[in-house]
Amino acid sequence: MIVPDRWARVVPAVGLGVVFLTAIAVQALALAQTWGSSSWAPGAVASAAVCGLALIRGRARTWTAVAGLAVAAAAVLVPLAPGVRLPAGLGPSMALGLAVLIASAVRALPPVRAGAVAGGGMLVIAAQSAVRPGSAVAAIAAAAWLAAVASGLSLRLLDGRAKAAAERVRRAERLELARELHDIVAHHITGMLIQSQAARIVARRDPGSVPDSLAEIEAAGTEAMAAMRRVVGLLRDGDDTDGTAPAPPGPEGLGALVERFGRRGPSVRLNVSDDGAQWPPEVAGTVYRVVQEALTNVLRHARHARSVEITVGRDPDGVTVEIADDAPPNAARPQHRGGYGLIGMRERVQTLGGSLRAGPRPDGGWSVRATLPVPAGEPL
Repeated sequence: MIVPDRWARVVPAVGLGVVFLTAIAVQALALAQTWGSSSWAPGAVASAAVCGLALIRGRARTWTAVAGLAVAAAAVLVPLAPGVRLPAGLGPSMALGLAVLIASAVRALPPVRAGAVAGGGMLVIAAQSAVRPGSAVAAIAAAAWLAAVASGLSLRLLDGRAKAAAERVRRAERLELARELHDIVAHHITGMLIQSQAARIVARRDPGSVPDSLAEIEAAGTEAMAAMRRVVGLLRDGDDTDGTAPAPPGPEGLGALVERFGRRGPSVRLNVSDDGAQWPPEVAGTVYRVVQEALTNVLRHARHARSVEITVGRDPDGVTVEIADDAPPNAARPQHRGGYGLIGMRERVQTLGGSLRAGPRPDGGWSVRATLPVPAGEPL
């Protein structure tokens, strides 16, 4: 069982909300002491609106940023109206909410929109500075704006590098699958050639046996076409077609893989549902690669694990493989921003119509689970 990672999104949002509430409360208390007990409410409401938009920014980054800037501009300009006696200014809590909105926009939006949001924030700060020259509020807002733009640009650069690295991994995995496709099809075509040559000889000696030979050739061609349809789309993304790399061994090689791993890592227990059936070559190779990558990650990230259990199950619908270790819960593991080997495995599994999950187990340790369907008509 894999623990959902929604807490990785909920906990930071809750922490940011607590920071916003604390900043709003401190600002309201300071305004009540300096401007009177009734002066803090409008600023607190405006700040709460901007901070609330910052908390839901992920749903629509452009419009939440625009709305936050509009609220901030109103907080600066409305107190200038005749007869209005309110403190004019962004306030530290509002400046904090704007900083989050601007940083998020600079990080994720297209360059033109990101620049427009950052420019809008600068205009609001300029208006604040014009309304209250020399005010510390404008200096605080300007510092928050600079920090937001700098952090947004830094995260944008890191995201770009991570996407490029992930794309390189996906491309490499697709090229590897293309090589395997070459080997699979070459195997079947070689068999078809041999059978056709044999059929010519049989036709001269026993013409009645020719239909049987032709049926075998047809079956081999059908199997080759089925394998090609599942993987041939990957060839569109690569130009490496030398086909020199051998395909990885299938489940029959898992025992040797486990034995090699046992010499360097914790003990491994392999449970394979062996009913004598054969798997399609691309499914067999993917099962092997998933186990290989998972065991490699155990060596790299779970050095305190004492044992690893590998379970390979088969049913009429497909194949399921799970690799689970008993490492302590605090062991470092690759998450969404790391573990490019798992990205490649997920790409391979999804290409075959399956799914792959990796994450901590409730009772400790880590689990990698892949499910691979076997198309109808294929052996299992």
